[in-house]
Formats: sequence, structure tokens, C-alpha cells
Amino acid sequence: MKTSATNRLRRITLRLGAGAVIGALLGAVAAQAAQPAAAVADSTVTVSGRGEFKDMRFTVSQTTHLTNQAVSVSWTGGRSTAFAGALFNTDFVQIMQCWGDDDGTVKGNPGPSRTQCQYGASPTTNRGGWPGNAYDDTRSVTYSAGPSNYGQDDSYGAGGAFGQGEVPFKSVDGTVITKNTQNNPLFNYNTTNEVDFARTSSDGTGQEFFEVQTANEAPHLGCGVPVTKAGVTTPRSCWLVIVPQGHLDLDGQPYADRTQVNAGSPVSSTNWKNRVAIKLGFNSVATNCALGADERATTGSELAADAMTSWQAALCPTGTVYGYTEMGEPDARARLSRDAKTGLAFTTRALGDDPGTTAPGGLTAYAPVALSGAVIGFTIERRAKAGAPESTQKISGTKVQSISLTPRLVAKLLTESYRGSVWGSVVTRSSGGTSTPEAAKGYQWAVSNPAGLVTDPEFLSLNPEFAHLSVAETPATDTDLITTLGHSDTARTVWKWIASDEDARHFLSGVPDEWGMHVNPYFSTSADVNPTGLAFELARDDFPKSDPWCLIPAETGVAGKQCMTDFHPYVDDMHAGALSTRRADTLWKSYWDALAVPPIYKSVGPQIVGSRFVISITDVASAARYSLQSAKLRNAAGKFTAPTVTTLTTAAAGAADDTAHPIDPARAKADAYPLAQLVYGVVRPAALTAGARKDYARLLNYAAGSGQTTGSDPGDLPPGYAPLPTALRTQARQAATVIANWKSQSSAGDPTDDPAGGGSGTSGGTGTSADTGSSGVAGASGAGGTGKPGSPAPSAAAAFGGGAAVETTANGITPGDPSSSLRYAIPIGAALGAAAAIGAPFVGGSRIRLPLRLPLPGGRSVTVLPRLSLPRRLRLRP
Repeated sequence: MKTSATNRLRRITLRLGAGAVIGALLGAVAAQAAQPAAAVADSTVTVSGRGEFKDMRFTVSQTTHLTNQAVSVSWTGGRSTAFAGALFNTDFVQIMQCWGDDDGTVKGNPGPSRTQCQYGASPTTNRGGWPGNAYDDTRSVTYSAGPSNYGQDDSYGAGGAFGQGEVPFKSVDGTVITKNTQNNPLFNYNTTNEVDFARTSSDGTGQEFFEVQTANEAPHLGCGVPVTKAGVTTPRSCWLVIVPQGHLDLDGQPYADRTQVNAGSPVSSTNWKNRVAIKLGFNSVATNCALGADERATTGSELAADAMTSWQAALCPTGTVYGYTEMGEPDARARLSRDAKTGLAFTTRALGDDPGTTAPGGLTAYAPVALSGAVIGFTIERRAKAGAPESTQKISGTKVQSISLTPRLVAKLLTESYRGSVWGSVVTRSSGGTSTPEAAKGYQWAVSNPAGLVTDPEFLSLNPEFAHLSVAETPATDTDLITTLGHSDTARTVWKWIASDEDARHFLSGVPDEWGMHVNPYFSTSADVNPTGLAFELARDDFPKSDPWCLIPAETGVAGKQCMTDFHPYVDDMHAGALSTRRADTLWKSYWDALAVPPIYKSVGPQIVGSRFVISITDVASAARYSLQSAKLRNAAGKFTAPTVTTLTTAAAGAADDTAHPIDPARAKADAYPLAQLVYGVVRPAALTAGARKDYARLLNYAAGSGQTTGSDPGDLPPGYAPLPTALRTQARQAATVIANWKSQSSAGDPTDDPAGGGSGTSGGTGTSADTGSSGVAGASGAGGTGKPGSPAPSAAAAFGGGAAVETTANGITPGDPSSSLRYAIPIGAALGAAAAIGAPFVGGSRIRLPLRLPLPGGRSVTVLPRLSLPRRLRLRP
């Protein structure tokens, strides 16, 4: 009896402990598996303002099936924004995201408590030029028992000096921050999605693109986390709250003094009475597949990430988890070529298509799965020059919707050829009333070059409105593109598009354009021009920072060098580039943090509203997710086209056959988009088990069928992809049939069907460039294949000096990966998995529900605890 009671107590205690540990791990899982973005036409919501703002109508473009993405918030019926100097003064709009139930304060418009809104994280330093008054962009208020002015508060600040106080912020986990809310530990200027200032144009309209955040990005809001009420589990909904600021005071009279800012905090009790709340419904951020289910690994192209993340959820009921690990396509091809058991790889090119590689023997099946492409995405706001036409002045502050770019213009950006790109290499010296540009040694070529894209005569000839717009041409604006670090088929496609253009080729060889602009010599394709003595190769799959320029800012007392990767940092992937572009954050490391250990240059954060200018190379799906504008690019037929379903489909015409052929931008005709890319699922079935072949065939059949229906539900094809034409779907189904029905020609039969083989088990880690020196890669649907000759080998050492922060591609190396919080995911997951391994066996069986997997953003996943069996001696006594 005593033994039974002891065991019962032991079981209860162990279950509680193990449950807590496993719960923590599931929390990490939930925080990483957001569903892909999707445009939902029928979830647009329009609401009316109240009081002073009763004539305003606010429209949110999407309110359901949300993930981390951007939605359009537009309005009509307002008054034109007025300024006090450079500060927003009257008639502007502020937007924020909040959590919680309806607080019951406004019967006609349910909404959250003002203490539960992510707002007030405006910059605490470097506020020069910032358009806020430290009240309208914070949670600071002035107490008054009977408020007479907007911004006063009847609840907070009563105990502060002169009634000064702050509206507290309450997190979804119960944490309450009452002081220093402007720089609190939960959200800050670099992470918040709040819109402090949105301008209303002279016609009473306005628009902002608001970044919606899930529990992944804002755990303190918890949006999308599954919650159970009355026995029903649904993702937690949140709120989008709009607070209009007007030109009247509480007494209904216009502000007496229009020369100073009269607006107060939008979360003050007075301004909050005018708030408009719109409920937001989220896709679940929890894992969609049962833990312990069999897993089939897929790796490769980021172009497939959003689609694969959506398809994973729909395929869970089959009992198979399809893991996805993002990896550069060249590395994915090398990995699959070297070891066919790694499963399925996503790529836009055939195995064996990389320089210096050959195709392995045996069957390789190619199934088209996704039609997307690369884009030049941008966020650009108009800032009228002094003396600009009245028509331009009226739309100052609004967003540019379209720009046109040629291959040569993109080449100028990628090769750091604008004077402002190599920051500080040309300075202006003044003497006797005369200003003279002075170039650093080796940079005389930059003196006569335009400072940036906006002052380039070639760009102005295609985009004439910019002649009346003012842009501060620095590394933070129009002198470069945000690009990814590493090797990718997207980079190869971009360079091939550039190389297909005669004007671009001449420019890169060292021939100046019609206006006298020169290429940065470190990117010249002529060995005679290039200071390294080597020609810059255009047949490449990366975006190098070849110029070794470094600078120690003069008269600052700073000891550290700024180099090209400080001026123009890389991003982890195209998704991150799109997000930085939406946030208007170029990541330029211009601020020297002397207190850091070691001291280091850091980014100052997003640009100031009203003068934002950011451009990047990203993919169509990421651009669609974050509502980026996309440039029209000139194709080989001489026509400027944007990425649409029609232009992508036109580009893919004739691509169907039994292997993988990349879409050639040099052959783009008519309305074809030049940077379209067709993604294939590639499998080498000979090394796979029958079960693995069946599972991969199921995935490919789904991708070619229901997975080509554009929509927002799990399983649909997210925006940014064009549905595959019939011929490509047929090729995919045929490849799936070949994979499923493959039979071994040897007497040995199929490989053993166990969790360790056939692409099962862990979804794999990220490949590196070291993976590429393999034993040959497959090239077609049959055996064999011929590799292509490799590129000339670089010299053993660079023929120039430079800062340690930049080692050029002449040395065959690139800088280290940018810092990212994701680097902690695997060790943290492994630690939690180990803890769960200790507690979980005692919960009620001799076998843990394993393997245990940790999903990562974009559908990536990693197995943190493999399948194990508990020794009998460790089980509880009966």
C-alpha cells in the first residue's frame, strides 16, 4: 500500500515536471511556425471615425488568416496634415497593434485596453530630424482630474512631478511595465510595428502599410497562439487600433497656436476616446503536425519557402511530416548529388549544372512545383524639393508606386559604383569660397559619378518625377541594394539578366555610360581595369562586396573602421530583406557604440517617416507578404515588366520537359518578366526506401494539384506565386509517378525502410559552400551527364589592401554571416529536448513520443531529440 501510494505521488510529481519542460518546448515550437501570408479579398473591413473624425473612413485590406505580413491601412475624409516646422502638428494618423478582449468602453466599436497596445517605442537617441514631440510618439501623459486638452490623462501621472506620468504596458503574460516604457525590454524602436505618424494628403486621403506581428515577432502580444475558451481552441485574435489626431481641442475649438505641436500621446485617456479598433484574426503559430509523426526531409531554394510552409500543414493528416530546411540551391544540389538519401531538394537548375560539377549516374526525377522569381522591391516616399511644382508639393510624403530599372542601373547598384556607396572616399574641400571634390587614392573614378540612383541621368530619363524629389544620397538610401549573403540561383539569375544586356556589359568592362559614369574598378570585367588584376566574373551565384574601402570617420574620436559590410550589411535571406525594406531599415551600421564589448558600429534603426528610401533584391512571395512595391524591369525584348501572374507565366512558356531548365532572362520575349524562376522538386529514387518514394510522390502530386490553388488557407498557394501551367503540372505528376513506381534493377531490392534512411528523420541542417566539392552531381532524368568547365581559379592572395571587415571575392571568401537570433535556436532546442528526455519517459510509457522537432521560421525545422527507448530498469515499479 505504501509502495503504491509512493508510486502514485512519484507519477504525479514527474508528470508535472515533465509537462512543464515539454510545455516550454512546445512554446518554442508555437513561437516559430507561423503560416504564410495570403491576401484575403473578402476580409477587408471599413469603419467610420467618431466625433471630430466622424467623416473619416478607415479601411484595412485584410483582417483574417493573418501571419507576419503587411496590410494596407487607408483612409478618406480627413484634413491635410499640418506641420510645425519639421514636426507633425495636426491632422495625422497613428496606428498600433494590441491584444486582449473588448474593454467595454465604446459600445459601437469594441476594442482593447490602451494598456495592452504596442506603442511608444520612438527613438531615445539621435532624434535630430525626428518628427515627434516626445508625447505624441510615446506613452507619456500629463495628469488632470478633469482634462481640458488632448494628451492629458485622468488616470496616470497623479503622483508624478507636475502630473507627469506614463501609461503602463501590460504584456499577455501579465508582465506590467510602468516606467521607461519608451525603451522597455519587450519592444523597442527596432522591433515595434507602430506607426507614429501617417500623413493625410491635401485630398483628405492617406495610406500606410502596417506590419502585422504574430507571437513569433511580438511574444508580449501573443497573436496567433492557440487559446482555449469553453472547450474550443482557436488562435488568439488581436486588434489593429487607429488613433486620428486632429486640429480641434477638447472644447471643439481649433488649436490657438499652430506654430507648436499640440498633439499628445494616442494612448492618453483623451485621445483614446477617438480610437478606432478593428479585430484581427490570425493563423495559428502552433505546430500543425503531430509530434512523433514520421518525417521526410526537404531542403533547398528559398523560393519554395512560403509555398512549402503552407503545403506542410495540409499534408499533416497523411501522417507524414514534410520538414523543410532553407538552403542555397548550389549547396542543396551538391548535397543531394553526394547523398541521394537526403531526400528531396528544391532547385531551379539541374544537378550537374554548376561549374566544375558532373551528373551522377542513375535516375533523377524533376517535378516543377512553384513559379516565382526575384524582384527589386522598394519603399520610397516622396519628399518634394524646394521650388518643386505644386502638383509635386501636394503629394509630398506619399509613396512612390512604380519605378523602371534597366540591367545597367541594377549593375551600378550591385557594383557599388555610385559615389555615395563608397562613403567618404570623395570629400568636398572648401577654400576661398570655392568647393572642390577630393578623392582618396584609387577613387578618382568616383568624383564624376552621381552620388546615387536618384541623381543618375539614366534613372531620371526613365523616372522623371524624381527630378523634383529630394533624397539624402547615403549608404542608407539609393546607393546600393539590400542583398543576401551566400550562394543562390537567384543571384545567378540576376547576374545573367545583367550580362544579357549590351549596355550593362560595356559599362562593367570599363566603358563609361553616355553621361560619363564609370564602374567601380573592383567590379570591372576587364582584368586591365580591375585593381586585383582579375576580371570580375558575371557567371556567379553571389552578391560580393568586392571593394576593400574602409573609413575611420574624421573628427569623431572613433577608432574603429567602417567598411563596405558596415555601409551595406547583408541580410540572412530574401525574406529578411523584404522585411527590412518594409520597415525602411537598411541596417547601415553608422552609430559607434563605444560602450559595447568590444566597441562596434551599430544600426540606428528605421528611417524617418516622410523621407524613406530603401531598395532590395527579394523574391516575389516575400514582396507580396510585406506589400512591397516592385520595380518594372526591362526584358530582352526591350519592354519594362513587373512580376504578375501573367508575366511570370509568359516567362515559363515552353519550360516543360523531363529535366530542369532555368528560365533564361536573355530569351525573355514580349511581356515576360526577366527574373522569373521555376522551382523543381528533385529526387534520386534509387537510394530511397519504398515508403520514402511514396511520401515524396504524395508531396509532388499535392504540389501539382491542390497546392496550385491561390488562397489563404493552409495548403493553398500563397500570393507571390503564379499557378503552374497545365504542361508543368503534368510533368510534375509524371515525375511523381516515376518516383513512386521506381523498381531496383539489382537483386538487392529496395533499401531497408527504416527511420534512419530514405530521407527520413531530421530535416537536416543548413548547407555551406564547403558542400560543393562533391563526387559529381546528376544532370538529367536519366543516368550520367556532362559537367561544365569551372570558372578560372582566383589568385592565392588579393592584389590590394583593405580593412579586415571586407575580404573580397578575389580571395574566394566572403564575410561571416550576419548576426541573427536564429543561431540560438538549435542549441536552445537541444537543451530543452534533453530536459524533456529526462522527464517525458516517466509520463506513462516506456517509449517517448519521438522524434521531437522544433519548427523554425519559414517552415524550417530541426529534430532536437531522436527516437529513443527507455531501459526497463528506469521504468516505474508496478
